[in-house]
Amino acid sequence: MSAFAVPSARKTGWMSLGVVVMCVLLSLCCQAQIAVQGKLTHEFVVEPGRSYAGEIVISSTTDSSTDVESAQSDYLFFANGSNVYGEPGSMPRSNAGWITFYAPSTIGPNETVSILYEIKVPNDPSLVGTYWSMILITPQLSPAETPEEGVGIQQRMGYGIQIVTHIGDTGERKISILDVKLIREEEDSVLQVDIENVGERWVRPMAWAELYDEQGATVGRFESSQLRIYPGCSVRHRFVLSEIPSGAYKALVVFDNNDEYIWGAQYDLEL
Repeated sequence: MSAFAVPSARKTGWMSLGVVVMCVLLSLCCQAQIAVQGKLTHEFVVEPGRSYAGEIVISSTTDSSTDVESAQSDYLFFANGSNVYGEPGSMPRSNAGWITFYAPSTIGPNETVSILYEIKVPNDPSLVGTYWSMILITPQLSPAETPEEGVGIQQRMGYGIQIVTHIGDTGERKISILDVKLIREEEDSVLQVDIENVGERWVRPMAWAELYDEQGATVGRFESSQLRIYPGCSVRHRFVLSEIPSGAYKALVVFDNNDEYIWGAQYDLEL
């Protein structure tokens, strides 16, 4: 394997992705009780010592009042599919302690309400890169919906709204390749690459693999999903090498952050 990092002059904006938290409780039926309007990731470029305001809009989807519970949580995710929802402020890059908010305990029938929050960034010159946490909004079962005995399963859908703060344009952007595997799935080979953000600021690189035969001719380009990665988190990229004959190949795997940061590695493959 060989790896490289190539500078580039390209720039682009960040895109957001949210997380939905699922809770399973004993009950008789299943229904969605609330819905969050808009994006599930709220992103701010901030400066130490300043305050910022935000709003989460939630709606009742039922014809009766809904009790809701709100809380904060830290959040990490990893390439193996695991997630960690930690106590607010327990993780090194948590901004949970910067955030105050007020959420109503009850939403009326088919009512839409706003949860207003404020971010007070500490006046600390050592802050650098990306900090984040989540505000969790979860509907509660009413007494009429709670059975005397557990006789079934209800899915109670809550939402995790990620509040992300970047300290200006600061923070090192850097990834590390954790693991590489070539696996077989039905008629296709899949190149599986796990990467970790070992820098200080989130990255969201586009990812693709270019395949070359023994003569150096291009066989194809195979893309993976564009995934956001917080510092200390990792993701798994899957490149499906479909309709490729058996043989020896070289694979050039590229992670392009759509700015001056681009990373890659080269592998010898035997399909």
